[in-house]
Amino acid sequence: MSAADRAIRWSTVAAVAGVALVAGWVSYLHAWDVVSAHGEAGPVGRLYPGTIDGLIYAASMVLLDAARRGVPAPRLARWLLAAGIGATLAANVLAGATAGVLGAVVAAWPALALVGSYELLMVMIRGQASQTAPADAAEAVRMAYRASLAAGAPLSQRAMARRFGLSRRRVSSIAAEVTAETGGTAPGPRPGWLLSREAATP
Repeated sequence: MSAADRAIRWSTVAAVAGVALVAGWVSYLHAWDVVSAHGEAGPVGRLYPGTIDGLIYAASMVLLDAARRGVPAPRLARWLLAAGIGATLAANVLAGATAGVLGAVVAAWPALALVGSYELLMVMIRGQASQTAPADAAEAVRMAYRASLAAGAPLSQRAMARRFGLSRRRVSSIAAEVTAETGGTAPGPRPGWLLSREAATP
């Protein structure tokens, strides 16, 4: 990595950290005002906004982990990320709604800045992770199956097909290739009618 690349990366991290610190605090205060005004005062009201930002963080980390491992991102993580973003925007808009439309827009900005800056950082990290991730799903299957053979616990072909989004026939072929390379033993390719039956089994 060149000096210019490092400068870009760390200046971006610093900018995101600065924006997140200010925007996160303002967004937290807005959410606290809304929560406390609707029946959740005291310690519960102070902790409640953390469930929103915590959900955004958790969903983003799951998406990042999927990107690093080169596997399809879970739909649940995408839905929960969208739900968390929607919730933080709604809380901030409600906090400023008493001042009219303009007040709602002004109050919503910290939440947008927080989520936007955070997601920009995730995009950068995912892009870097993709450079070291397996080139494609077939290579990911090879790596995973080779590691499982070395550990003496071969992975299930059905599990690998589901995890990496390949057909059972393709996974079986890759497993046979890896087994031949390593000199181990593994189940041979199944007949087509059996693969079709297994694929149809929930």
